[in-house]
Amino acid sequence: MRLFASAPPRRTTDRLPLVLAAVLLLVGGLLLALPDRAGAAADTLISQGRPAASSSVEDGTFGPEKAFDGDSTTRWASAEGVDPQWIKVDLGPSATVSRVKLVWEAAYAKAYRVEISADGTTWTRLATETAGNGATDDWTGLTGTGRYLRVYGTARGTSYGYSLWTVEVYGTTSTTPPPTGAFTVVAAGDIAARCTASSSSCAHPKTAALAQRIAPSFYLTMGDNQYDDARLSDFRNYYDKTWGAFKTKTRPVPGNHESYDPAGAFSGYKSYFGAIAYPQGKPYYSYDQGNWHFVALDSNTFDDAAQIQWLKDDLARNTKGCLAAYFHHPLYSSGGHGNDPVSKPVWQILYAAGADLVLNGHDHHYERFAPQDPNGRATADGIVEIVGGMGGAEPYPIETVQPNSQKRISGTYGVLKLDLTDTTYTWQYVGTDDQVKDSGPTYTCH
Repeated sequence: MRLFASAPPRRTTDRLPLVLAAVLLLVGGLLLALPDRAGAAADTLISQGRPAASSSVEDGTFGPEKAFDGDSTTRWASAEGVDPQWIKVDLGPSATVSRVKLVWEAAYAKAYRVEISADGTTWTRLATETAGNGATDDWTGLTGTGRYLRVYGTARGTSYGYSLWTVEVYGTTSTTPPPTGAFTVVAAGDIAARCTASSSSCAHPKTAALAQRIAPSFYLTMGDNQYDDARLSDFRNYYDKTWGAFKTKTRPVPGNHESYDPAGAFSGYKSYFGAIAYPQGKPYYSYDQGNWHFVALDSNTFDDAAQIQWLKDDLARNTKGCLAAYFHHPLYSSGGHGNDPVSKPVWQILYAAGADLVLNGHDHHYERFAPQDPNGRATADGIVEIVGGMGGAEPYPIETVQPNSQKRISGTYGVLKLDLTDTTYTWQYVGTDDQVKDSGPTYTCH
């Protein structure tokens, strides 16, 4: 039995008996004369070359984009032996879908759903298969409108994963632009010294109060969250009393001080933040907000081949139009620590992926750079880097001003207030006195 969210679609498969195929050929001319059949013939392929994403990939050679590249010899393949799995395509601002054609590889779905969504979160079912046998499934007579279409596999037909040579979506697209998707993020690094609000010189209670007043969609940190050795007891006694007030809405990364814990590198950090800092089981992870893809990295272990491969795979799956990354050690800085070449290989990967923005801490000052490439050459398609290490630790002086550095502030505690839309970004550096100390330009995402 098949369940439908709209008028029941018609599915055909290429595993038809020869007799039935012959009959279809004989009556083909008559079918073309029917109104609904004529409409199907006029359907336009709207999915080819569109941004795609998936729940997993078997490896980097079987990315989700391969199912939409128009090449019948390339394919998407999911991780093996895991249910459920999905693949989705961004059809643009809005699309009306009338037909979906799936060409399965040997690793097919026994049960799956074809779904559509306006926002990539809430899905409406267009068609359901409960007894799939692979090969080609051609769903016609569909009626659905949205931006994203997803094939959601719930039961594998083999012991392997799910694999599709092609996913073809037919229908019409709208010229209506997508929503602006505006949201605000607060960011800071180098935060909780071992002091409390009882001391007038203690800064992190003030930056935390400022961060809460801004009331962003979420908070992110750029490492060295707790000084000096990031012990769990210190997290509980200091960070938790201030920035811990919005811990559940915080997306942190570790700095070098998190690695100094006598109980073991990152022990206190991991114990305090738990799954908040390890949502994908590692101290590096990614997530989406609006049309933005955020990548949170552990720059203490940029020599870890597993993290580098994960980053490449994650960026290959990304379908968002704007890309930001954040980690502790800045490639370029005019502060006491200066430039850190450990970050250059990651910059090269991000630059090749069209990244827009990189946020760092480590040096305890505020600084913004003009768009530049990994070699420090100013270029319009470069990455904008911001150092935001004034979350509460003792300030560092500006020492050697780097090329492309546009603004530097030392000695004034504060946070970054990032204002992002589906296509643009800008920011302000706000001091604990609620005064804007610097405003960045408005950039358009690459």
